[in-house]
Amino acid sequence: MRRLGLLLTVAMVLVLALPAIAFAQDKPTVADLSLAADTVWVIVAAVLVLFMQAGFAMLEVGFSRMKNVGSVVAKILVNLAIAALLFWAVGFAFTFSDGGALNSIIGTQGFFLAVPEAQVDKVFTGLSWTQVPLSAKFLFQVAFAAVSLAIVWGTMLERTKFAVYVVFAVVFVGLIYPLVGHWIWGGGWLASLGMQDFAGSTVVHLSGAMAALAGTLLLGPRLGKYDDAGRAITIPGHNMPLAVLGVLILWVGWYGFNPGSTMAATPQIADIALTTTLAAAAGVLGAMIMSYVYRRHVDVGMGGNGAIAALVAITAPCAFVAPWASVVIGLIAGVVMYMTLVYVDKIGVDDPLGAIAAHGMGGIWGTLSAGLFTTPALAAVGQPGLFYGGGFTQLGVQALGIVASGGFVFLTSLTVFAILKATIGLRVKPEQELDGLDIHEHGVFGYGEQLIATDYQNGNGHKTPGPVESAPKGSA
Repeated sequence: MRRLGLLLTVAMVLVLALPAIAFAQDKPTVADLSLAADTVWVIVAAVLVLFMQAGFAMLEVGFSRMKNVGSVVAKILVNLAIAALLFWAVGFAFTFSDGGALNSIIGTQGFFLAVPEAQVDKVFTGLSWTQVPLSAKFLFQVAFAAVSLAIVWGTMLERTKFAVYVVFAVVFVGLIYPLVGHWIWGGGWLASLGMQDFAGSTVVHLSGAMAALAGTLLLGPRLGKYDDAGRAITIPGHNMPLAVLGVLILWVGWYGFNPGSTMAATPQIADIALTTTLAAAAGVLGAMIMSYVYRRHVDVGMGGNGAIAALVAITAPCAFVAPWASVVIGLIAGVVMYMTLVYVDKIGVDDPLGAIAAHGMGGIWGTLSAGLFTTPALAAVGQPGLFYGGGFTQLGVQALGIVASGGFVFLTSLTVFAILKATIGLRVKPEQELDGLDIHEHGVFGYGEQLIATDYQNGNGHKTPGPVESAPKGSA
């Protein structure tokens, strides 16, 4: 028995020691540990950016009326699904691969990520600077594409056909967004000029906003948004706490967006997180101050949009500017967002979420601010900004990138939406808009008690929608 006990003890010790023995025989190198840390960080950042879809969902639900909240979440889900599949199939290759003779315009290799491991850096030259695996690169970048697509629909809430979301998503993620991404991030012609857009003020946010503007102009305002004299009428969202929750989720997600764009676990992450935080805080105050000056009360929704506009603005220069500059950038973004939103409302452009103001003007200002505030020590790409002795060179490159990228996205999106309008139509019928998109487009009820009529039609046992509100004065 003693011998048996001794054997069991020795066996147990050997079992416990095996992992240590194996580790000693295959000791990881510093390079292995660095790669592991970088990969973990990129995946965490990708998850944070993907979770921004929840932020968009809550923001849009909060600013929508109760009868349309089901359509919002349906749209979020289907667009995320389409973005993932289309970017895997063609979008990632168009954006980051070597395009040979066409490289200044578009990538032409690596579709479906079907590239041998040894050839990854030679094929996807636009991301050869980061050492993480191809799958990690894709997961991070597809989250960005999904965010840009989500921005498109913020202006088109409560009146757009669901089929429009699906068709446009395929074109936007499959071609429009990748082209702009390649020009700036994939080694294209704007990259060769040294354009500074660290995390996507132009690539992601301005692209989404310009597509949104194109769609909104063709779609027209919601019923009841303007009276007979053309004066704008406020159509309040139904749940401000949900809207603010959406803003806070987006704010947290931005720590994947901006610091994650290092695509490496370096100390620079902390510096970028700092500029991101300071800008967002200043944006809240800038928008709220403007709200008080203009209307003599502090608008909570405007404060949330101020944070988003500032986050959009700091996205391009977050790695290139000093903390003090990020405060200036964020504050101005909040002010510009408010002024733009008021102006857009007056000229008849119905933007329920303020996406054109926050993502469009925020993206323009943020991209230009890199040409103003980039410091010589942090100018890893391009030249120092105007305020640091760099002259107008970088500012000119930034302006060219805005005009070229924004103009391209607007015109191509306008074309696609015009084709959709002429074929399947962009907008639901007036009676469907009045009843709400939930009951007509999806049969899903965000708040069923408020929307389901009590009568039955034709004896089929199905509850049918009854008009929950009459057409407002001035509606078409």
